Amino acid sequence: MSQRDLVIIGGGAGGLVVASVAGQLGLKITLIEKEDKLGGDCLHYGCVPSKTLIQTARVASLMRRGDTFGLPSVAPEVDLGKVNDHVRSVIEHIQHHDDPERFRGYGCEVIFGVAEFIDAHRVQVQDRQIRARRFVIATGSSPFVPPIEGLDKAGYLTNLDLFSLRTLPKRLVVLGGGPIGLEMAQAFSRLGSQVTVVERLPHLLPQEDPEIADALQECLASEGINIHTSTSAERVSHECETRSVFCSGNLRFDAEQVLVAVGRKPNVEHLGLEAAGVEFTNKGITVDRRLRSSQKHIYACGDVCGPYPFTHMAEYQAGIVISNAIFRFPKMTDYRVIPWVTYTDPELARVGLTEQQARDQGIEPTVLRFPFSEVDRALTEGETCGMSKLVTHKGKILGASILGPHAGELIHEIALAMQTGIKIADISATIHAYPTLAQIHRRVVNTAYSPKLFSPGTCKLVKWINRLLP
Repeated sequence: MSQRDLVIIGGGAGGLVVASVAGQLGLKITLIEKEDKLGGDCLHYGCVPSKTLIQTARVASLMRRGDTFGLPSVAPEVDLGKVNDHVRSVIEHIQHHDDPERFRGYGCEVIFGVAEFIDAHRVQVQDRQIRARRFVIATGSSPFVPPIEGLDKAGYLTNLDLFSLRTLPKRLVVLGGGPIGLEMAQAFSRLGSQVTVVERLPHLLPQEDPEIADALQECLASEGINIHTSTSAERVSHECETRSVFCSGNLRFDAEQVLVAVGRKPNVEHLGLEAAGVEFTNKGITVDRRLRSSQKHIYACGDVCGPYPFTHMAEYQAGIVISNAIFRFPKMTDYRVIPWVTYTDPELARVGLTEQQARDQGIEPTVLRFPFSEVDRALTEGETCGMSKLVTHKGKILGASILGPHAGELIHEIALAMQTGIKIADISATIHAYPTLAQIHRRVVNTAYSPKLFSPGTCKLVKWINRLLP
């Protein structure tokens, strides 16, 4: 039986960060991945392929909008097979960073197979048992498929097979108005599919500020996406090449393909967590702020323990695990400033509290807004949909939602301001290059000062000073 310092189960973002550091520090490491490749869901079925497809779809949209820029409009002929070949080429390029030989070069033992705990200190993989002093579970998450009558029989797509399609569906029904559903709905619409989105809740992106989510819905609807909120899929049938989705309100939507994007579930099955005495729920492995499970020598990070299903969260949590499990230096998670992005066009980026969340905490916030339609760089690029919305209190930023071009890049100035406790006055005093989209930060915070600056009292004071002084 092998004896290791650390066994890492899962070769996605979180597991690879831990393995890289631990291996280079000279510990005896075993990395176990159930698939036949490293990189996890993000590289092969999530972040990388989806953003590549989104960019391709954006190019197609810009071609059709040529007349907006004084150029000929072009209707592109879309071959989804070639598009997904391009997606695959990007994945393969990035895959080099996650080559198993690279990690073996760090001193890690890499095994492909399903790992299952025998007890709290041993795992079985293939025909081998491995004992370790400590373990890290980083098995990620997978698509949640709701129990809708007829769905399994009719067949459906998830992010696991979406990027293998060779033929563009003429009609596509997307179940779920969350980030994955909306990103793919817009991408396929721009590539030429007729897309219908079905969301059971009253607003798209229910984790976001409703004002901002509704503004995004208007943008998507203006592109021709058919959106139905407060609508539940109840039954699916399949006849010939058509899948019919029957929904509440006597609605029926016919399509060649149905994409299920209603959420994710943590990958806790078949790990033998019961045998190891590791507590878990349907939300994932239960961990403390040091990311220790109920068995203190067994850690978890990423989607398998939550609370945020983002790759950058898995990488952040991996750093916490490294501190606690490898350096043995106590360090706790801090989730107060977590940015995230929905990569629609316009993008929706968020950090901190929404307006309603602040009020729920007993805070009466000062809310600042500024539209991209009044930002010169947005006008030059023809990308004026959206706004910046800051939730502030006593000059400090509690949260922000940005709907607009490159919002995912812009959100980090606000995140840094929140992390360091910078006041909005400091943002106002910071010189922002012209013309840039980032000027929206200065413009939005300045709306807090305009009413005071141009008040009757201030105007009277200025006149008095100018009469008094030469």
